[in-house]
Amino acid sequence: MIAIVDYGAGNLTSVRLALERIAARVAVTSEPAAILAAERVIFPGVGAIGAAMARLKAAGLDGALRETVARGTPFLGICLGAQIVFEHSEEDGGVAGLGLLPGTVPAFPRGLPGAKIPQIGWNQVTFRLPHPLFEGIASGAEFYFVHGYYPAPADPAHVLAETDYAGRTFASVAGQDNLAVTQFHPERSGRVGLKLLENFARWDGKGGAAC
Repeated sequence: MIAIVDYGAGNLTSVRLALERIAARVAVTSEPAAILAAERVIFPGVGAIGAAMARLKAAGLDGALRETVARGTPFLGICLGAQIVFEHSEEDGGVAGLGLLPGTVPAFPRGLPGAKIPQIGWNQVTFRLPHPLFEGIASGAEFYFVHGYYPAPADPAHVLAETDYAGRTFASVAGQDNLAVTQFHPERSGRVGLKLLENFARWDGKGGAAC
């Protein structure tokens, strides 16, 4: 069973429907015990990191997510779920994240010609390291993005794929061991997005970037 973390916000329905299209068993839950019992966990997210972290702490979900990753359970963060795993984000005046990956989440620079912030739409994702999530997907495939901040892992070994936007080359997929995160929305990325989710539903948490 794949647990989709319900923290009071996020694109829960679209993620659930996408997983059901690939015949995955899914439960949307806000219960720490259910998350810890799941075979795999997805943290989808939209919105601001300050409110998201406050909700996670109030529900006791921050500890459950840290323990989930520490246990070796395959974990996928999507969009805000990709940013919240890092140590610190510039959003909301500066907010501490879950600290599951070393690194920060800076804002895109404003005012560059031809680069609207937030980035909304399709963009290429170039694979930098092999990963089970990428099986059957061509490097350079396009995925759907909606974001004004981007992951900046401290360790280049945690950068699984990159994308160019607003004068930045940023980590559009990052990960370590059983943890992987995508800045794009696979559930809104058509066939290639469904393939990535299908790969996650089969992934045993091995074969990712090592510590």
